[in-house]
Amino acid sequence: MQLYEIRECKAEECQFRFPAAAGDPAGLRCPHCGAATTLVATPQAGGAPSLQTAPRFTRLELLLDNIRSLYNVGAILRTADGASIRHLHLGGITAPPTHPRLAKTALGAESALSWTQHRNSVHAVSQLKSAGYLIWVLEEGETAVNLFTTPLPATANQPILLVIGNEKVGVDPAIQQLADCTLALPMSGVKNSLNVAVAFGIAIYQIQFG
Repeated sequence: MQLYEIRECKAEECQFRFPAAAGDPAGLRCPHCGAATTLVATPQAGGAPSLQTAPRFTRLELLLDNIRSLYNVGAILRTADGASIRHLHLGGITAPPTHPRLAKTALGAESALSWTQHRNSVHAVSQLKSAGYLIWVLEEGETAVNLFTTPLPATANQPILLVIGNEKVGVDPAIQQLADCTLALPMSGVKNSLNVAVAFGIAIYQIQFG
């Protein structure tokens, strides 16, 4: 595991403070002014989370419908692992966990989750629905309900598939037609949606631990 340290610029007029990998020569010089730095703290890394709670749903799976950004996919994988997603379904252009550039944001979660790649997300959702899965979609729309105020429609031991969609066009309309429930996050600013990885993080923690 890579260890890090906090370093601070020695120049009185600068005092730039930043994290650096332990033993990295680059940390010996201030990235702002170039002066020498000194070690001021060593953060503790790793170990078990300080708070562990059993998730509400133990048969919850996730489908990423044509997620374009590798950054978003990596961030979603890390959050999915933390929220006890049982299995990942990757549809269309969504990069698989084996993509070498995902490790930077997934931080190990890419190897912790089982997954299946699907060329057609609609076909995948249709097959899972036929197999008895409840289909939940995270999306805006006239049929969407507020995730924070609406009881989640689920029965014990029934598998659930949560679907999140493309950054530009959202969840495929054909998948929305298959959904048993469309969940939305309330918005009060000038924008009507959040980044997909941010939205997923908020939604899945409300679903699992709210």
